[in-house]
Amino acid sequence: MLPADLHTHTEFSWDTATGDMEGSCARAVELGLPAIAFTEHTDFVSWTVDPAVLPERLTKHLADETRLVPPPLDVAGYLAAIERCRDKYPSLKIISGVELGEPHWFAAETAALLAAAPFERVIGSLHSLTVAGHYRLVEDEYLLRPVPEVLRDYFAETIRLIETCPSFQALTHLDYPLRYTPAGYAFDAADFEEELRAVLRSLAGTGRALEVNTRRTVEPLLLRWWREEGGRAVSFGSDAHRPDLVAAGFADAAALAESVGFGPGRHPWDHWLA
Repeated sequence: MLPADLHTHTEFSWDTATGDMEGSCARAVELGLPAIAFTEHTDFVSWTVDPAVLPERLTKHLADETRLVPPPLDVAGYLAAIERCRDKYPSLKIISGVELGEPHWFAAETAALLAAAPFERVIGSLHSLTVAGHYRLVEDEYLLRPVPEVLRDYFAETIRLIETCPSFQALTHLDYPLRYTPAGYAFDAADFEEELRAVLRSLAGTGRALEVNTRRTVEPLLLRWWREEGGRAVSFGSDAHRPDLVAAGFADAAALAESVGFGPGRHPWDHWLA
C-alpha cells in the first residue's frame, strides 16, 4: 500500500486551473491510497512580481501592474465539497486541511483562519522572501540576485518560520526554490549542508514532521540528514494540482524513507515514524 497523500490541491486553491477534488478522490481510490488530504493554499501576502514572467493563469489576481494578491480561501465552499466527496467515496479517508504560506509574517490572519474551521491537516510553507520592504517570490528573486545567495536567505527564513510559528504540523517542500533555479544551475545539497542541517535541526527540535514532497525527485541526503539531526517523523505529499499527479513518485519516496529508518505509523494516514 502506498502512503497517504497528505498534500494536494483542488479547485479551491487559487493558483491552479486544473484542480478537481472529485477527480483527485477518484484517482486516490484507483491507486488504492488509504487517505488523501486537500491542503488548499492560504496566502495572506501581496507579492511584488514581474508581470513579464508571471504565468498567465495568475494574471487575473494582479491588483495592479506589479502586485499579485491571492484571494482568500472559500472556507464554506471548500468544506461543503469535502462533505460531498466523503459521501461519494466512503472507502477513502478524506482529510480537510490548509497549506499556510508564510504564516509567521501573518500571525493574526493565520489564527483567525484556523479558528474559522476544524482543519484536520495543517502544513507550513515558504514561497517568498522579504527584500527592501517588498515580498517577492523566490523564482522572481533569482532575476535579481545570485542563486546561492537566494537559497541561503531562503533556508534562514525557513528557520524563522519554524521557530516563530507553531501552527503547522509538518514543513512542506523545503526544496521549493529548487523548482525554479535558472537553467544551467546545478544544485548540490552538499554545498548547502550547514544551512540545510540547521533547518532540519530546528524542525526536529519542535517535534514536527518533515514532508517528503515528490513534486521534484527527493534529495536522499536531505532525509539522511533529517534522521541525523533528530527528525522522528515524515509525511508524504505530491503537491498535486491536478488529479493525475496524486501520489506521483510515492513508491520511490516510501522506499527511500524506509532506507533511512522510517516506517508506517499506527494508522495508514499517520506520519511515518523512526
